[in-house]
Amino acid sequence: MITIDDIVETNRMITENKLDVRTITMGISLRDCAHPNINQFCRNVYDKITTSAEFLVSTGEEIESEYGVPIINKRISVTPIAIAADSCKTDSYVPIAEALDRAAKDVGVNFIGGFSALVEKGFTNGDRILIESIPQALASTDVVCSSVNVATTKAGINMDCVRQMGEVIKRTAELTRDNQAIGCAKLVTFANAPTDNPFMAGAFHGVSEADKVINVGVSGPGVVKHVLEDLKGADFSTIAEEIKKTAFKITRVGQLVAREASRRLGVPFGIVDVSLAPTAEVGDSVARILEEMGIESCGAPGTTAALALLNDAVKKGGLMASSHVGGFSGAFIPVSEDEGMIAAVKSGSLSIEKLEAMTCVCSVGLDMIAIEGDVSASTIAAIIADEAAIGVVNNKTTAVRIIPVPGAKVGDVVEFGGLLGFCPIVPVKSQWSSEAFIARGGRIPAPLRSLTN
Repeated sequence: MITIDDIVETNRMITENKLDVRTITMGISLRDCAHPNINQFCRNVYDKITTSAEFLVSTGEEIESEYGVPIINKRISVTPIAIAADSCKTDSYVPIAEALDRAAKDVGVNFIGGFSALVEKGFTNGDRILIESIPQALASTDVVCSSVNVATTKAGINMDCVRQMGEVIKRTAELTRDNQAIGCAKLVTFANAPTDNPFMAGAFHGVSEADKVINVGVSGPGVVKHVLEDLKGADFSTIAEEIKKTAFKITRVGQLVAREASRRLGVPFGIVDVSLAPTAEVGDSVARILEEMGIESCGAPGTTAALALLNDAVKKGGLMASSHVGGFSGAFIPVSEDEGMIAAVKSGSLSIEKLEAMTCVCSVGLDMIAIEGDVSASTIAAIIADEAAIGVVNNKTTAVRIIPVPGAKVGDVVEFGGLLGFCPIVPVKSQWSSEAFIARGGRIPAPLRSLTN
């Protein structure tokens, strides 16, 4: 039973505490678009996307208007292109990325994800072509996002691809150097990538999904912080319980939007992702939630424990609110997209090493971190390897979205715009090389915990 108090509380969350539905994402299978001729494949892809998502944006806007719930982004995810395009007789998938870009713009969505490859255990020809195409594809498009899964708990870590991704990130940065290396902000390297994630830049439509599906990502760091402001002096059991209750309420809003969008579009409802996704606006920060628990500045001792509590409580509340919770569902810590994280980096309390420790207990990983442009490809690859190891050993999703900005130095601030925010250059302090380690290649075997059959 929905009471007037519930309605008033939800309205306050929206108007005062920045509660929103961060995205409605339509997943679209492209497996039926396969064709050996790349031009025909591109036509098939364009037609499938524009037909399937023709009313996605207008439907989202109608729901937003009728229910008064802000829906910030409307997005599309597609079958990993390395799979869908594997039969194409070509040596470059850049034309496919350009077709995705045209289709996304013509239906009016903010981003399209799925220029992706899943290579945790090895490469197909399509995987190799896609990975080689990433720098030019992201440089020649505006709304296309790319991801590569290099590791899983079951398969271990593909170190050949880890090494290659360090080089790909560097080339992408160079090709988009005139725009603050923005191409790297649209590129994620994963371990244990979820196949139903609605958030960019890592969204793709898994091969086990239906032909089309609606996934919704909610947010609400400001709502959680507001709740904690009324709990001065409370113990951690009380804090966890209140966060859990709040996550439940946030998830119910997302479930309402997801089911309504599903009904109106005639597309199956997939999942609600209950991640706390921050923005660079004041009052919409995960870091400020941790500080509300008593951490003087995000990154100080105790930060990882506070984040573990937050992440766990969010998951528990979300699972109670919906039978179909998926994606990441936890707390994001993207530096450039979180006002409190930005402030912590500027003050010196938050480092890339502390961020890595925090990724052991939260959703995703090292996210939207701008670094000096002269950091080597092997160092970037080693950072990816470390993060992948955390994901593989702990059986969780981890990722790296790191941006080596050409010409930038520690002390500089780079502006990405929109939800991507801005970021002070985060120091990569190690003066020692990882080049010999990365050059070994091969595969780091799966851990013992992978043997769960």
